[in-house]
Amino acid sequence: MIIYPTLELLDGKCVSLTRGRLEEPVRWHVDPVKAACGFADAGAQWMHLTDLNGLRGDGDNNALVEKIIRAAHIPVQLGGGFRTQAQVEGWIDRGAGRIVIGTMAARDPEFLHALAKLHPDQIVLAVDVYQGAVMTDGWRSRSSFTPAEFIAAFEADPLAGIIVTDVDADIGQGDASLGTITALAAATRHQVIARGTVASIDDIARLKYVPNVAGTLIGRALMARDVDLAEALAIAAAPAEPVAKFK
Repeated sequence: MIIYPTLELLDGKCVSLTRGRLEEPVRWHVDPVKAACGFADAGAQWMHLTDLNGLRGDGDNNALVEKIIRAAHIPVQLGGGFRTQAQVEGWIDRGAGRIVIGTMAARDPEFLHALAKLHPDQIVLAVDVYQGAVMTDGWRSRSSFTPAEFIAAFEADPLAGIIVTDVDADIGQGDASLGTITALAAATRHQVIARGTVASIDDIARLKYVPNVAGTLIGRALMARDVDLAEALAIAAAPAEPVAKFK
């Protein structure tokens, strides 16, 4: 399982969101470039970076995002409200390892189909779930799709993976979030990356045994120092122990 240490940027600062609420960010006194370098030093294979200003459609973190991509020394999976092919390809050209698409996939499925064909294994579908529906526009708008329907629409595309987030689950309600992610992971051939499920080291150990969950994003727990990245990476890399089968 791949651990994706995660940074979320808002107005040039590192933040975390509670239940996706952009208006109530938790701010961290962390240098984002130094943090990204620290991820690589700890042994991370990938990192995830979200430009929340890009999701909101305001502000400009472009220079900082590019600086992080150059300094990180590991591939960066980048999200942030991408709305055009030119935006996506511009960031791929500037070194982003993967691009995360959510809202535009809901608005215009052909947009994602075309991008996935042009950039196989570099496009990641974001599925943000709230009360059984897919959310768009930075978790502010409720779509008419169920998560299962949404994922099924892109089953044939050469995606790098699917990030599943249960927006409704608070960081302390991991069981509910894990149930949502487990069900969706079982319904797709694509590798699923869980988001919002890790508050402690024990949560990583549990995720390892969920079929078809190939990774997890960890942001708030790292910023709050509730999880040590080196320890998380070691647990994720350790061979899974046999699991008893019940009839």
